[in-house]
Amino acid sequence: MLTSVQKEILQTLINLYQNSDGKSIKGEDIAEVMNRNPGTIRNQMQSLRSLSLVKGVPGPRGGYKPTIEAYHTLNISFTDSDAKVPVYKDNRKIEDVSVAKIEFTSVPHPGECEAVIKVLGSIKDLHLGDIIRVGPTPVNNLGIIGEIVGRDDMDNILLLDISTIRSIPKNSVYDIATLDLIYLKPGDSIKDAACLLSKNSIDGAPVITEDVAIGMVSLIDIVKALAEGKENEDVRDIMSKRLFFIDKDTKIATAVYKMYKFGISRLIVVDDDYTPIGVVTRTDLIETITNLKNFPLLNDNELEEGI
Repeated sequence: MLTSVQKEILQTLINLYQNSDGKSIKGEDIAEVMNRNPGTIRNQMQSLRSLSLVKGVPGPRGGYKPTIEAYHTLNISFTDSDAKVPVYKDNRKIEDVSVAKIEFTSVPHPGECEAVIKVLGSIKDLHLGDIIRVGPTPVNNLGIIGEIVGRDDMDNILLLDISTIRSIPKNSVYDIATLDLIYLKPGDSIKDAACLLSKNSIDGAPVITEDVAIGMVSLIDIVKALAEGKENEDVRDIMSKRLFFIDKDTKIATAVYKMYKFGISRLIVVDDDYTPIGVVTRTDLIETITNLKNFPLLNDNELEEGI
């Protein structure tokens, strides 16, 4: 079993190595961070090497590197440098800090969800009462926001009182898009457009000619045209030419960001030849992210009580 000093040295080594782009870490650098004598660090490193937790790198640029066993000993998931999970405070990314593990400790009800955050890097600038944002994680795009209600400097752990949790599936937009594409032609009348949207219970459709999308018509466009007495015009006269496309293989998270950035409610899904093959809407994204079909937030009785 490691002593508290050995655990601190090993944790500091991993923190420094995580941000070194694979370079070995000198004992003097560890001593400076820990505010300890370099001789003490060298002596302890001998013990850690005998336990196969540290390997020495000879030469003028040498030093120490943690082994995979070191990560396991400190209960840290081993990941490469490209899979860092960022931490934000006051909407600013904290440099040289990453999250190695997120563990939810209790979920009694939505108001009291807590999580233990294992941090790589210094937590000296993170204090009790701070509100931080963690994520997104590389696989599930998990992000959390919470208040720091506890900390363990020895093990580099933060305890968060979670206020927000969100996770965006790693599927592509092709998996959730409406592929039975409903569209209008430039010469369709406004009445034809209104009938098409009403019949299919949708609030917008692309205008397509010769497999090329040239516009978008929404219910708002139709209502505005009727209010202005333009009921005899064609959809080409009222359509919006401001179109937004997304490749079928693009991840859902990118679609969410694109809709948020441009303030739009639908994207035209295209294949490799840029041919329109479907539409993904804001509703599609909400249903996918919340998974309300499988996990309704309220049952039927609760919905009736809320009426």
